[in-house]
Order: sequence, then structure tokens, then C-alpha cells
Amino acid sequence: MTEFTIKLADDRGRVQEQVHAAATAEELRARFTQAGYLVYSVKAKSVLGGSSKKKVNLETFLIFNQQFLTLIRAGLPILSSLELLAKRQKDLNLRGQLEDVAARVKTGESISSAFEAQGGFPLVYTTTLLAGERSGNLEEVLQLFLDFQRVSLTFRKKLKASMIYPAFLVVAVIGMFIFLITFVVPRFATLYDQLNVKLPTLTLFLLQLGVAAQHYGLYVAAVLGVGVWLLMRWIKTDAGQNAVDKVRISLPVLGSVWLKYQVGLFARTLSTLLTGGLPLVPSLETAAKSIESRQIAKAVFSSVESVREGEGLAQSLELTRVFPELSVEMIEVGESTGALPQMLNSVAEFFEEDVQTRLSAIMSLIEPIILIVMGVVVVVILIALYLPILSLGGT
Repeated sequence: MTEFTIKLADDRGRVQEQVHAAATAEELRARFTQAGYLVYSVKAKSVLGGSSKKKVNLETFLIFNQQFLTLIRAGLPILSSLELLAKRQKDLNLRGQLEDVAARVKTGESISSAFEAQGGFPLVYTTTLLAGERSGNLEEVLQLFLDFQRVSLTFRKKLKASMIYPAFLVVAVIGMFIFLITFVVPRFATLYDQLNVKLPTLTLFLLQLGVAAQHYGLYVAAVLGVGVWLLMRWIKTDAGQNAVDKVRISLPVLGSVWLKYQVGLFARTLSTLLTGGLPLVPSLETAAKSIESRQIAKAVFSSVESVREGEGLAQSLELTRVFPELSVEMIEVGESTGALPQMLNSVAEFFEEDVQTRLSAIMSLIEPIILIVMGVVVVVILIALYLPILSLGGT
């Protein structure tokens, strides 16, 4: 007998975890399913002596799932497909996790529970697998997951690509300023010391800044480095993530872009889970855990209780006062027409397109602003450095 941790929900939707002994994971799952419970996962101790918690590379994981789906459709058993792909996997982290998954499946554990036990796979993936197991159509839900991740990955790549040039300009401005202050300005300070002339206030300030940077620059850089490291550590805490998310959402222009991006991601995740056959409440909980924004996740979790009590999803989300009004109206239409998954997809597509349009407009404004700032910095420094020489020439 082996001890398993089973995560389940009763007929009122209350989720709980219990520890029970059973011969196999499937036996324990069947026992509670027959008793009327909704079983999310059944976990056992790692067969291979511990599982890696390192997250897998998303693109590598998508390639694996495409190959996995192809083998299943070709008629190869799930266990044989896992073992074959694990042997051919070049990513050592993913290979180790796939080997552990195959070993768990061989002992009778469900594939969704085996993947969830690894800790490095997306929550939406393991929940989608669970929906496929319950509906008996694993191929369809795997295809849904692949379509969902391809769209999400393409969207994220476009966002990152739009940030590259502005980020390069910012780094160039900072690098140029550091070079001028630490290398060029101290040489002018030496020159003016030899000339022994009265200097303008702007020139004196710049020369003092340059000398101070030359003498104390390394110490300042070390302090800034430690400060950044401590800040990054704090951001990883719950308090830090909550604070960062509040700042993101409260930003004048970018805040609305971030909010719409997260709402679009939530809508697409929820649509994928509902299409896979998962009930609304577990789908909401999984979708809330799959998004980055803590504020939106809290709003979704607060709406879960209302949905459990029989209220509509649109009304529950509207009460949170976080979701945009348009998204709530579209969800309400989807509920009233019985086409909620399709309408959620429409919500995701609309907000993703709006985010791309707004970001393009913002970037088209940011780039010339950065160039103007760069030009102003250079002109001010040059004027401050050459003003005494021009004054001497006039004298």
C-alpha cells in the first residue's frame, strides 16, 4: 500500500486535500469518484527519488506536447509515448521529469496527477489533462492546450520585440552619460585647474560630479548592486508581488495596458479549460492561479464564492470592480446565449489586439522622447564643459 495525497471537491464545491493509503492512484481516484467527489489530483511520493521543481522551457515543452499528441493519434499507448519521448529529450531537466512521469503512470497513477507532481509544469496544463481524462478525449484537450499556448507565446514574443528598441535606447543614454561623467569631465577638470580661471556654476557642478564619480563610482555601483539584489529578493515575496502589481495597475497609461493583457490571458485560459470539459468553479480557480496579476487573481477568487452560490459569472466579476466593463458585458452575453467559451475567446482576442495597438502607439511616442532626452543631456554637458573656453576666447 502507498500513501497518496488526494485533492478533491465535494458537492458544494469546497476544495480540500486528504492523505489516504491505496494500492494505486487510480484505485483511490475511483473510490472517491464513486462517492460523488470531484477529484483534481492524486499524488504519491516520487518514484525516482524526488522530482525537480525547476520550470520547463515553454517552447521545448510545446514541441514535446506536439510530438506526444502525434504519437497518441498514431495509436501508440500513453506510457510508450512518454518513455520514447523521454529517451529522445535533449533537455536534461525535462527528460528527468518525463522519466518520473512515465514511472508514475506505470504504477497506475493518472497522467494529470503524474505531471502535477513534478511542480515544473504549467497549472493550466495539468488541469487540462484532468479534463481530458474525465471526458475521455485526451487528444482534443491536448490540441486545445497547444493552440492556447501557441497564441499566448506569439503574443508574448510580439510584446518583447516591441520593447527591444526602447530598452536599447535607454541603455545607450545611461552608458553615454556614465562615459561622459567618468572619462571626459575629469579631463576638463584637470585642464581648468591648470588655467586657474573662474568657472560658471553649471561647469563647477558638472566637474565636481565627474571627480566624485571617478573617486566613488565603484562604491556607488556596489551599493546600487546590493540595493537592486535586495529589491529583487523582496519582489519575489508575497508582499513585494502585491506592491508591484498595485503599482503596475495604477500607472497612468501602462496600467490599463497591463490590466487588459491580464484579463485577456485569464479569458483565454478559462475558455480553454471550459472547452476541455472542466466545470466552471475549478476552471475559475485554475485560471486565477495561471495569471501574474495578484489583484485580478484575488478578484477572480472572490467571485468564485458568488458563482458557487448560484450567481452568474458576469455579475460576480462585476462586483469585484476590477474587470473592464466591456469584458463583463461580453461574458454576460456569452452566458445568456450558452456560448461562454466562445465569447471568452472573443474577449481574449479583443483585448490582445487592443494591447498591441496601444503598445505600438506608446512605443512610437517613447522612442522620440528618449532621443530628445539623449540630445538634451549631451548638449547640456557640452555647453557646461566648453563655456569657460568660449569665454576665454572672447576675452
